[in-house]
Amino acid sequence: MGNRLSKIYTKTGDDGSTGLGDGSRVAKDSARVTAYGTVDEANSCIGLLLAAGVPDDIHALLTTIQHQLFDLGGELCIPGHAAVFDADIARLEQQLDHYNDALPPLKDFILPGGGEAAARCHVARTVVRRAERETVTLSHHDSVRPEAIRYLNRLSDLLFVLARVLARASGHGEILWQHERRQG
Repeated sequence: MGNRLSKIYTKTGDDGSTGLGDGSRVAKDSARVTAYGTVDEANSCIGLLLAAGVPDDIHALLTTIQHQLFDLGGELCIPGHAAVFDADIARLEQQLDHYNDALPPLKDFILPGGGEAAARCHVARTVVRRAERETVTLSHHDSVRPEAIRYLNRLSDLLFVLARVLARASGHGEILWQHERRQG
């Protein structure tokens, strides 16, 4: 790490702009800042999930993912930078298959919940989905590597599966959507 922050506030963003990793300045509400900001928010949600207590194997996996999300945020913050690769996506898919194989087939939609860790995992999943949508929006205006979008897509799928695993491990179980419930 080249420079350490000794002073947190710089006042350079008081005009509504922020600096990108390449030194250029853009509006704080630009599509690029929105995309990497939401990746940061997703990373924070995973930190909140980890604080709920999860099994050691899931803790290790999610910690690795936090590092990758930090890298992805850097990729989105530095136009033209590459930090997430096909091998990272393949590892997500391997983990997705590993955890999904132990679950019964899903025949109904499930509601977010199933215990504290599972509910937090669902929140992280939805924030990752938003990060994916915002990265797609950015790709309509600026260059975005397809690996970034694919990574977020697989990660949201993995978090869905992990939420199912955590709901079952907590003893709360999954909450099935009752599509034929009575109204009124």
